[in-house]
Order: sequence, then structure tokens, then C-alpha cells
Amino acid sequence: MNVLLISPNALTTPYPVYPLGLDYVADAIRSEHGVKILDINVVGGLEALGRAVRENAPDMVGLSIRNIDNTDKTDVYGFMEDYQACVTTVRKHTQAPVVLGGSGFTLFPEQLMEELKAEYGVLGEGERMGALLRAVEKGEDPSRIPGITTRDRKKGVCMPLDRTFTLGNRPEPSQLEYYLRNGGMLNLQTKRGCPFKCIYCTYPRIEGERLRRVPPEAAAERALRLQEAGARYFFVTDSAFNADYAHSSRVAEAFMDAGITIPWGAFFAPTTPPDGYFQTLARAGLTHVEFGTESLSDRMLAVYKKPFRVDHVIQAHERAREAGLYVAHYFLLGGPGENAETIEETLSNIPRLEKSVFIFFCAVRIYPHTALYDVAVEERQISRDQSLLSPIFYEPEQIGSDEIVRRVAERADGRFNWVTGTGGEAATKVITRMYSRGHTGPLWEHLIR
Repeated sequence: MNVLLISPNALTTPYPVYPLGLDYVADAIRSEHGVKILDINVVGGLEALGRAVRENAPDMVGLSIRNIDNTDKTDVYGFMEDYQACVTTVRKHTQAPVVLGGSGFTLFPEQLMEELKAEYGVLGEGERMGALLRAVEKGEDPSRIPGITTRDRKKGVCMPLDRTFTLGNRPEPSQLEYYLRNGGMLNLQTKRGCPFKCIYCTYPRIEGERLRRVPPEAAAERALRLQEAGARYFFVTDSAFNADYAHSSRVAEAFMDAGITIPWGAFFAPTTPPDGYFQTLARAGLTHVEFGTESLSDRMLAVYKKPFRVDHVIQAHERAREAGLYVAHYFLLGGPGENAETIEETLSNIPRLEKSVFIFFCAVRIYPHTALYDVAVEERQISRDQSLLSPIFYEPEQIGSDEIVRRVAERADGRFNWVTGTGGEAATKVITRMYSRGHTGPLWEHLIR
């Protein structure tokens, strides 16, 4: 088959994200099918996308649904209209069946199959598309395959996820120029799955609860490919790079052995690291540590079922700073039990985190298949038959999101290193201007005070 894979994600706030998932899918089916990736950012809009679809004459079109919205209640932006416009454009230029996949689709398969009128859907790992294509070619029923849905059978079985996955993918040269020109950032994955039990998080649904690790040497080989392709920075997209301290340390050592010289960043849980951990990662090129801190109130961390408390956050922060790394903390305020006292605890503890950037999301988006969903149903904030495709945010009984935003803004007192949500249009303009001047990476380190 001639397969066309489309990334419709035009969001560039706070920076454009390379569609790594489509590389994995392309590699999984390339040995049996012709495959081409089209990125809406690269082709330059819907009209150009339509021409490219017509020229490629696909037998099957895959559409990656990465996110449903930006999860920022202070500046909500949904992507459904973009996806609908993309599918409409595809339909104008080909009669080929459409397959939906991606993390956003895995969370809302029934609604998205209905909204976008797709023929097929792939839940969980996109590499399963190979099994779908083989079934279609043989005239078999694809809905019998775990993780595959059809228009007639919108429900699909997401689990179990595959026990292993490979990093045999290669960066698509035709896709790279845009990302190298706009920040020089590409992506890398060293494991899938998340063992943590955070009540709001969708990673266990999307990637599974068990960690599935890439051999460190294979991860380093992928990093070397990115470097040789011209990347000036890469971000590790694991749910938490340090979810396995031993594995992530071996990955860092493999980076050094492979000769990785470009800087990189990753997302971390602020648990107390082993001695010398961040020093090892810094020698391997790590420059940016993004901590998923969420709160500096022990009560709220317990509610969120975090594997750390405030003292652990402080220790992790200090260890990262001692290693000479840039540090940012993400906060997710407004969960169950949040009140004026817990907000004050968080804001009062922030000065203990010196030389950092603080990024605040002042409401918690409710997703299906999470413990927060069950809480919201029990409290009758939502009903089980209610669609969450349009974002709904949890409402704590004792404090509203507007009041949380007000308190954060009051304490920030105009400091640049306190950022609410995605930063808005102003932040986007600044980052775009800095990229045009040759800067690379996520750039939030320039806000550190």
C-alpha cells in the first residue's frame, strides 16, 4: 500500500514540537509499504496539504491526533476545528480510508471516530498500524485486532501494550528543515510507560503502567542520528526521564560513549536522586531540567498521589542546581482539596527554589480513564455519559481558578520567571524572534531570576 501519514499539529507555543510518533509508525510499516510523512508546519497550510495528498495518491491516510486542547484554562485553545479542516481537505483530494491515531485519539476514540468520520483508529502504540494494513489487504476484519477500532465498532481494546518497542526510526530529511530553523530541537524517547499513580495523568492509559526501556546503546544511536541530522538540541519525551534512575544513568553514559555533543533536556519527577546523578547527566550534555512539581503543599502532593513531598522537591532542585543545570518547575493548582491555605503553602515555599522558572497551570483538566475523573463523577461535577472532548476543569470546593490565578499573579509581582500557562501570544512572539536570531532550545532559561 501507499500510505500517507499526516501531522496536523500547527501549534508553535511555546515552541514547535517535532512529530516523533510518525517516525516510529513510518519505520514500523516501511518494509511492507510505501510511506510518506506530511507535516502541516512543513507543507505550509491546508491548500498545500491538499495538493500534496493528491500528488501522493495514497491508499491509506493516517492522521496523528496528539492533543485535544492546550489544557490551559486561562487561555483555552482547542484543536478540533483544525483536525476537522484537515480531514475535510484530505477527503477533497482522495477517497482513501482515514486512520486516526495518537495520544489524543487514545483518550477519546469513540468521540473522535464520530466527529471526524474516520474508517479506522489505532489506540495506544501507532506501530500497530502495520497489523491494520495487513488485515485490510487480506480482506479480514481489522476490529478483531487489539487496539484497532472501526467506524462500525468505535470501541477498541487499548491494552495490553506491546512489551517492547524499537528505535529503528530515522529522521525524515524533508521534515527536518522547519524544526532545525525554528529552534533546532528534535525529540528522543528512551522508554515508554509510567509507574506513577498521579490522579490526573493520562500516561498510564496511553503508554501503560509498566516501564518498557530502550537499551541505552540504542537510545544513544538515535541521539547520534539526530545530531548528525543537524539537531542543535534534543528533548527526551519520556513521561519522567528519572522514573528509573539506573536506566537513565546508563543512557547518559551511552550518550557520552557515542560522542553526543549537543545539549538536551528532559522531564523529571522531583524525587531525591542518587549522589552524583545530575553531575553524570550534565557531563552527558543535559542542560535543562523540567520538574513536574505540581504543588509545594504536602497535603496536595498526597492528594495527587505523588511519589515525593516538599522536602524531596527541595533536595532534587538543589542537586540539579549544584550540577550547573537550568531548572524549571511546573505547578498544577486546583485539584481536589485545594484551598487558600494549600495555595499559600505552595507560594510561600517557592522562594526555597532559587534560580528557577515557575510555570503555573491554575486548573486541572479532567480526562477519562483517570482517578480524577472518578472523583469528579462522585462529586457530580461531571456525569459518566458526558463528553470531555471540550475541556472541563476540576473545580475545588473552597477556591476557584480565578482566585488561584489572582493569588499567583499577586505573588509573582511582575517577575518574568513566573509564567502562567503557555505564556500567551507575547511569549510566542519573543520566542519566535529569538529563534530567528539563531537561539536554540526551549529558551526558558533566559527567564531565570
